[in-house]
Amino acid sequence: VQLQASGGGLVQAGGSLRLSCAASGLTFRSYTVGWFRQAPGKDREFVTSITWDGKTIYGDSVRGRFAISRDFAKNTVYLQMNSLKAEDTAIYYCAAGRPIYSAARQSDMYNYWGKGTLVTVSS
Repeated sequence: VQLQASGGGLVQAGGSLRLSCAASGLTFRSYTVGWFRQAPGKDREFVTSITWDGKTIYGDSVRGRFAISRDFAKNTVYLQMNSLKAEDTAIYYCAAGRPIYSAARQSDMYNYWGKGTLVTVSS
């Protein structure tokens, strides 16, 4: 199983980026996919998740600015990030697992992780 996150880069505050998470060895039709992020010197933070049947959860700091979506045909999950702020700067990781809905914010509920993609927002 391999998850590959991509799409990170340098963007100015107020700008947008779209991250992708492509999977091989598993199908996202059967998993919850989450995005987490970790800024330097900080703990890993839940960003958002989407269940196999499309239910989503967003972290408080990104709700209304970020949107998660998926394309089953491409076996890819996306994270559209708008109105980016300097505090969104972090390495972003995608993960797949089968947590119950109420536990989807917990990183230890996910079995498979990608290597991460760096997002840097300049102020």
